[in-house]
Amino acid sequence: MDKIRRVTSPDVAEPPPETWSNCLVAGNTVYIAGLTARGAGGEAVGGDDEEQARVIFAKIKALVEAAGGQMSDLVKMTIYVTDIRRREQVWRARKDFFTGNFPASTLVEVSKLADPAITVEIDAIAYLG
Repeated sequence: MDKIRRVTSPDVAEPPPETWSNCLVAGNTVYIAGLTARGAGGEAVGGDDEEQARVIFAKIKALVEAAGGQMSDLVKMTIYVTDIRRREQVWRARKDFFTGNFPASTLVEVSKLADPAITVEIDAIAYLG
């Protein structure tokens, strides 16, 4: 039986102990927690939804690569935004990180996220084939 292992990256700040894991690998599947555009000190970085999405996609890339994969291994993403009218901003950022078959994706508007300055949160699943 495969063990579950935690993956970290120096490019992604780890959450406080005993709260959650940013990235776990179970077998050939990589699970990446909902990530936001927060800096190492927990402060919101990036301005609009496009900038925040770029920060988040860079974090996802760092974690999936630390797990032994690449962005093309992502198979599913869920994107949470606080204003769905700005979804095109997220889509523009996504085009800089994916080519070919984009992952299956769900976009959901939520009333708010953990910090009022945070307007985008993304979680992802990758398959290491």
